[in-house]
Amino acid sequence: MTFAIKRGTNISHWLSQSEARGAPRRARFVREDVRKLAELGFDHLRLPVDETQMWEVNGRREPEAWELLNAGLDWCRECGLRVIVDLHILRSHYFNQEKVPDLFTQQKEAERFVELWRDLSDGLRQRPVDQVAYELMNEPVARDPEDWNRVYRGAYDLLRAQEPLRVVVIGSNQWNSPATFDKLYVPPGDPHLLLTFHYYNPMLITHHQAPWWNMGKLYSGPIQYPGQPIPAAAWSALPGDVQCQLAPLNVHHDVSTMEHDLALPLAVAARTGLALYCGEFGVLNTVPDAIRTAWYRDFRSVLERHGIAWGNWDYKGGFGLFGADGAPTAVLAALRQDG
Repeated sequence: MTFAIKRGTNISHWLSQSEARGAPRRARFVREDVRKLAELGFDHLRLPVDETQMWEVNGRREPEAWELLNAGLDWCRECGLRVIVDLHILRSHYFNQEKVPDLFTQQKEAERFVELWRDLSDGLRQRPVDQVAYELMNEPVARDPEDWNRVYRGAYDLLRAQEPLRVVVIGSNQWNSPATFDKLYVPPGDPHLLLTFHYYNPMLITHHQAPWWNMGKLYSGPIQYPGQPIPAAAWSALPGDVQCQLAPLNVHHDVSTMEHDLALPLAVAARTGLALYCGEFGVLNTVPDAIRTAWYRDFRSVLERHGIAWGNWDYKGGFGLFGADGAPTAVLAALRQDG
């Protein structure tokens, strides 16, 4: 595979998960950001893009978004960084929605998904295959993994017809979970595939006090890593009903747990001969720096011991290498090539 990567980061909330348009969107990510990341030793970016940013409801391209996407790809080429273009959120699929996504229940939405990739391919196919890869979709949440296998293959078949040598990134069902990797259909005989998973275990650590997660709102007390996320004294002080809700998550976690959790992806990689990519992982900035640093260094050590390329979530933001004020965080030191 010519698309060789090791260490990267996600450019979040630029062309994805943002209502910003015009000047605020342009200012969110610029050429200087790419230069900085290249100088820090990163070799690639994962670039999420949303349907609502890139296309109007009628399917027409949104000109400024496409201009920014192409500018970002140009900046990366200038700085020697590769890019994974990740179709992150669809109008018919969002990884945090409670109901079954229309993508898996309505044939017209599955067909629209294919057409989005037809247009992305039409717009990007001139990009060298050793510089740009395509990630079919972020964190599928099909109730039945066969629904994801069925739907993604429409886009995959289209891309293989149009761009047989392009690296296509395919992820497992249920938020790209390592635990569902054995249910992922992997097209045989295609060396231009990269298999992706995401890792945020244990959620009581990585999403501590996260306002968008029910359990993050339920418990805001002290945490620890390694070990059981909620210390014994804090646990005993919790009401019984809260303990019942948190008990499945409050289990011992350390570097050996991380190794165990990656067993299925590693087995599929060994069986298929394909490379693995951890496209997202991270710990929210509500967590004390000492705990964040310990978790990142342990997980990075597991990934690199197994030769798994990675892109942390994210560059700037709540999980970021840099905070909203532009200052480097503890994450950067833990993930730097010389860190």
